[in-house]
Formats: sequence, structure tokens, C-alpha cells
Amino acid sequence: MAAVESSLGAWRGALALEFAVRGGRTIVAERRHEGPFCIQRPFHPGDGVCHVYLLHPPGGLAGGDELVLDTAVANGAASLLTTPAATKFYRSDGPASVQTQALRVAAGASLEWLPLDTILFGGSRARITTDVHLDSGARFAGWEMTSLGRPLSGDRYATGALEQRTRIYVDGEPRLLERLAWNAGDALLAAPWGVAGFVVCGALYAYPADAAVLEQVRHLLGTAATSLDDVDAAARADPPLAAGNAPYCGATLLRDLLVVRALGASPEELRAMFETLWCAIRPAVIARAPCRPRIWRT
Repeated sequence: MAAVESSLGAWRGALALEFAVRGGRTIVAERRHEGPFCIQRPFHPGDGVCHVYLLHPPGGLAGGDELVLDTAVANGAASLLTTPAATKFYRSDGPASVQTQALRVAAGASLEWLPLDTILFGGSRARITTDVHLDSGARFAGWEMTSLGRPLSGDRYATGALEQRTRIYVDGEPRLLERLAWNAGDALLAAPWGVAGFVVCGALYAYPADAAVLEQVRHLLGTAATSLDDVDAAARADPPLAAGNAPYCGATLLRDLLVVRALGASPEELRAMFETLWCAIRPAVIARAPCRPRIWRT
């Protein structure tokens, strides 16, 4: 499919992926793309999961740009999606930049949605929607991380706006319906009942989860110190996370959906915490041993 450019110079990128089992392993059974949005060759690192890296060569979205992902995982298939770099929303004096993700997982299938963080440049106008549709018997783990501005470059996100929706359904029944909306300078960003002045916020989701998984996560979010240098070893040893790695964090169980929320001082801080949690709960939630994507090591 050819790229589509509007009269205002905005671009639309769209990617549709379908995963299925062929010859005893998960493959990308169907792929359709439009514009600058594609994937690298899938990897099969030996954990029985098809690892796919999503590529958006422009590196970010300008005003009016749209990025659409549609993923379906068929019965018996196991897939993991990640990105080689953060997604950037650039300054816009005109229309908003739009990112839409629809993730569908059939019974007996698993999907892990583990992108790097989203960076909101000062002056950006972002609209982000993620819809996750799970069948009973599906397995899912995913996270979202949002960085406000680029403090090291002097961008303090003095202007900008975000509207973000995350919806997770099981057999069509909503488990989580969430909407986050702000303008730079809103009280929400500084107030202790909101983002509390932190520059990164995020959430991790896992299904199915139970009280044992919740207890494990809350233990990891405890106050005893440990090193995060070896994420896989930390997951195996099951020690608490170091105090200060997530100044504000909490975990709850919405029936059988685990939700972990955290605020941090840097995307690296939040990602380290989420990686540790993901490695720790992967055996229970995804029924696989920890196996980090190779691209995370580069």
C-alpha cells in the first residue's frame, strides 16, 4: 500500500499484523502496511514466542500525522511486540498527532505489548488510543510509559496537550476504561493527587492475574534494596525493588486484570522497574520463562 500525504504535509502510517501457528511455531501469517510503518524480520529466540520490532522510520509524529496499529493473535500463537526507540510527538501549532492501537488476542494465544516510552515534546498535541480485546483463555502483558518534555535538552513541557485512552476488554466486557487528559500547566501535573511533578508516568497490565501475582508484584515494589543490573536474575531471586526506583507506585487487581501504576524521574527508571516486574510475572501470566528481546541489549 502506498503512503498517503495530505495537502498539509501530514502523513498516515498504518500496519496490520496477524499471528498464527504454522509448522509448530508462531509466524506473521499476514502483514499489510501503508506509509512509513513496518516491521523487521521476526525473531524466534527460543522461548516459543515470535518477537517483532515495530519500525517507524520518521521517528515521530508531527501535527496531523496518524499512526495506526492493528494486531490479531490467533489461537495457539504467541507474540511479543516492542520498538527499537521511543515514539516522539513533535510540536504542533495546528492539528493533533494521532496514534491508535488495536490489539486482539484469541483464546489459547498470548500477546506481550512492550514498547519503549512515548515522548511528548513541548508544544505537542497528542491523541493516543489503545484498545485491547481479549478472549477468555487469552494471555496478555503490556505497558505504557509517557515522558513529558526533554529535561536534559531544556524542554520542560511548558506547552502542550494530551488525550490518552486505554480500554481493556475480556469477551467484550470492559475490565478497564481509562481516559487521561491534560494541558501543560494544569494543576493535575503538579498536584500530589496527580502526576506530582514527575516527568514520567506509566502503567503495566497483565491478564490473567490472581492474588498470588498481585502479592508477588507488591513484594517487588517493597522497600528492601536490591540491584537492577541483572533483570532476569532479579526476577528469579524475587527480591523487592530498590527504594527510590519508583517513588510513587501501586498495584491493584481488577478481578483478573493486574494494573500497576508508577511515576518516575526518568524513562530509564520506569522501564527498569517494569522490566523487572514483567520478568517476574511472565511465568504465571504468559506461561513462559523470562526472555528479554535482543534489541533491548543494543
